[in-house]
Amino acid sequence: MYKTKEELKKECRALGLPVSGSKEDLIYRLKTGEPTTIKTRVKSNTPTVITDETLIEENIVCSQKHREYFVSKLGNGFSFKVSFQKWLKANAGKTYLDAVNAYKDVIKVKEKIDPQFEYNAYIKAFFSSCKGYTLSDAIRCWNFKKANSLHPIFDKSDLSVLEL
Repeated sequence: MYKTKEELKKECRALGLPVSGSKEDLIYRLKTGEPTTIKTRVKSNTPTVITDETLIEENIVCSQKHREYFVSKLGNGFSFKVSFQKWLKANAGKTYLDAVNAYKDVIKVKEKIDPQFEYNAYIKAFFSSCKGYTLSDAIRCWNFKKANSLHPIFDKSDLSVLEL
């Protein structure tokens, strides 16, 4: 069943568990009873100038400097899609030109939406498919779907809950 981060924090508090970190940290704590260690942010080692020959750094943190480089090579349609960020992290040591050449193939791969983004994806799909409805309508459909489905993906049949 889907739970918001606030709901997970409330459950952790009730059990005396830490409430900091991601939803995944909170879910882990609730399942195991063990506090997880919070990942510390690695200091960025972003190069001062990025060129085609610059090597992709270890523990890359996508910054404005990175965005400017990729936009200059790929155009204004460039976006740091999750699949591309994962590719960058997995290919430290390759050149930025290698990343530019891989970009179009990497972003073609359809990825599963991480649980923390399911609500936003559902609401976006709801409004792109259904005109004339309110956010309250979308949330009613979302609440029904998340309570009755393992994979809360919008489908027009979800609108039937509004007729009840």
